[in-house]
Amino acid sequence: MGWTLLITYPLMVAIQAISARIGRTTGLGIAGNLRKHYPAWLLQTIVALLFIANTLNIGADLGAMAEASRLLLPRAPAWMLIVGFSAVCTLCQIFIDHTRYVSVLKWLTLSLFAYFAVLCVVPMHWGELFRGLLLPQLRADRQFWLMVVAILGTTISPYLFFWQATQEVEDTKAKPREQPLLRSPQQAPEALSRIRLDTVIGMGFSNLVALAIMITAAATLQAAHVTEIESAAQAAQALRPLAGPFAFAVFALGIVATGLLSVPVLAGSAAYALGEAQGWPVGLARKPRQAKAFYAVIALATVLGALANLFALNPVKALVWAAVINGVVAVPVMALLMMMAVDPRIMGRFRISRRLTTLGWLATALMTGAAVALGMAAIG
Repeated sequence: MGWTLLITYPLMVAIQAISARIGRTTGLGIAGNLRKHYPAWLLQTIVALLFIANTLNIGADLGAMAEASRLLLPRAPAWMLIVGFSAVCTLCQIFIDHTRYVSVLKWLTLSLFAYFAVLCVVPMHWGELFRGLLLPQLRADRQFWLMVVAILGTTISPYLFFWQATQEVEDTKAKPREQPLLRSPQQAPEALSRIRLDTVIGMGFSNLVALAIMITAAATLQAAHVTEIESAAQAAQALRPLAGPFAFAVFALGIVATGLLSVPVLAGSAAYALGEAQGWPVGLARKPRQAKAFYAVIALATVLGALANLFALNPVKALVWAAVINGVVAVPVMALLMMMAVDPRIMGRFRISRRLTTLGWLATALMTGAAVALGMAAIG
C-alpha cells in the first residue's frame, strides 16, 4: 500500500500549507476563525469530534509506548509506564518555556531516523517494492478500505490542521516583529515562502518515515507470514529473529520517541481548538496562570487517554481505529478549511491560489471517497 503515500504527498502539502496560511494571515487558529465566522453549533460539533479523536489517539499512543518500554524494561508495570509518560508529556508542556519545548520536539523528530536504520538491516525485494509503490492494487473488501482510510487519517489528520494553524499564531506572539498578514501585508512574501518550504520538506519527511515503516513490516513480518499483530511488543519480538537484536531495540525505542513527539501535539491541538472555541486565553507561550483552562484541557486530554488503557484496549487496533476516526472526521474539517481559505471576509487579499484550491479540494474529495468506500464495503 505504499502507493497511497505517493498520492497523498502533494495533497498533504496543500492542506498543511492552507492551514498555516489561515493562521499566519488572520492571527487566529482554525477554531478561532470558525467561532468568528460560522454558526456555534458547527464549531462545537467540529471541536467535539476533534477532542474525541485526539483523546483516543493519545490513549493508543500511551499504550504502545508502555508496551515498547516493557521490551527494554520487562519488570516495569505497564500502568506505571503509562502514568510516567502521561506526566512527562503534560508537565513539559505546562512548565517548560514554549520556544525551548518546541526546539526539544524538533530535535526529537531525529528519532524517526530509527525507522530508516531498521530498513537498512532487513532483506529487501526491490522489484516487489517498486511494484507496490507505482502500481495501485484496489480491492473491494472492508479490510482494504479500512487500511486506506487509516493511512489517510494518519497522514491527512485533523489535529495536524489545528496544530499547524495555531503554531503560526504562536510565532506571531513569540516574535513581536511578526504580525498577522492582514495587519502587516508587507511580511507576506517572506512568510508565505517559508510556509511553502516548511510544508514541502516536512510532509516529504513524514511520508518517507511512513514508507520506511510500511516497507520494514512487509519485508519482515509479512514475508514471514506474521499477519496478526496484537501489540507493539509482539511486532518488536517478531522482528528480533527476522532482522536481529539491533532492529528489535531500535524499533522499540522508535515507538517511545514517536509517542513522546505525538502526544503533546495531540493534546495541544485539542486544547487550542477547545480554548479558541470558548474564547479562553490560549497558547503555549503563556504562563500557566495566564491560561489555566487551556492547560487544564491539555492535562484532561492526556489523563483521559491514559484512562482509556484501563479498558484493556489492544494498542495496535486502537491506533488503527483512531486513524480511521481521524480519516472520517477530516472530511468536514477539510471542507470548512477550504471554504475559509477562499473567503475574502477571512483571508482578505491573501486568499489561496487556484492551484492550491484545486489540490485542497482534491484532497477533500479523496478523503470523502475513501470514507464512502469503507462504508459501502462494511455494508456489503
